[in-house]
Amino acid sequence: MALSPADVRDAFPDARGYVAACTAGIPPLASRDAVRADLDAWPDPIRYAASAERCRASFARLVGVDPAAVALGAQTSAMVSLLAASLPDGAVVLCPEGEFSSLVLPFVHAGRGITVRTAPLDALADAVDAATTLVAFSIVQSATGAVADADAIVAAARRHRARTLCDATQAVGWMPVAAGAFDALVCHAYKWLCAPRGVAFLALREDFAATIGPRQAGWYAGADPWASCYGTDATLAASARRFDVSPAWQAFTGAEPALALFAGADPRALSDEVTGLAAALRERLDLPAPARATPIVTWRDESGADIGRLRAAGIVASSRAGNARVALHVFNDERDVEDIARALDR
Repeated sequence: MALSPADVRDAFPDARGYVAACTAGIPPLASRDAVRADLDAWPDPIRYAASAERCRASFARLVGVDPAAVALGAQTSAMVSLLAASLPDGAVVLCPEGEFSSLVLPFVHAGRGITVRTAPLDALADAVDAATTLVAFSIVQSATGAVADADAIVAAARRHRARTLCDATQAVGWMPVAAGAFDALVCHAYKWLCAPRGVAFLALREDFAATIGPRQAGWYAGADPWASCYGTDATLAASARRFDVSPAWQAFTGAEPALALFAGADPRALSDEVTGLAAALRERLDLPAPARATPIVTWRDESGADIGRLRAAGIVASSRAGNARVALHVFNDERDVEDIARALDR
């Protein structure tokens, strides 16, 4: 039976006052215990590799693909750079306006005549045309929390034979995401999946993976990593593992319990829980409802006065692109809604 939101909440320490999961998640208690235990143990690459493979399996379960379709990394920008380097010369990449830079800059600086076009998020599907090679977008926007109409974007891309790259960093962990809907999906696990920073994933459709060169291949990309440590004749893995980079040991050790926790949860119930909290906060702050439910609540705060009030009240939120930004995750509850409203005198 899938874990309920209450079950998942019980896996965390009391996080009252921390409403910044869109910046970085709070690690569950089991992740803290795992990292502390590892520091007291002798380093063991065999043990670390086994942990990394369990992380791969948990993420694959979260996004509904076979583990063989998932590559391990440390940063989304590095994984996006791998894709950018494999685009044909003169490719056209379409992104939303104001998209997070880690998804955009690898294409901007790819050279070889590759160009980047932008369009408003709500008009992105309409902006896809016959010249578009790749549509790259975050399914949940970092600056505003807006949720993209992924179905419409994917359908438009298919009509024009363009590939799709989805950044799910601000989504996986609170909303159901099916990686198989996209040609590629990247996700860093340190936000809504509450893992240590340094654990990222790339899920690839097999036909798209066949067009990508393993430009950052190292020993861990080998079919047998332990036989790929030396020399020039290593055989790379046939699966998406050929795009792996060597895992950051302690980061994956801490990520393993967090990823297993979310992989075992009911994703729809989690989504309803956190978006319900956000809806309650918007009502208290007299903010309009978004087009699609999101647990990220933003409002204009160019002076930073509201963020200052929250911090003075001991509430950790964030400020991005002139917005005050609050993220309500499963470790938050109604107390946080009341505390925020009180701090802002609403």
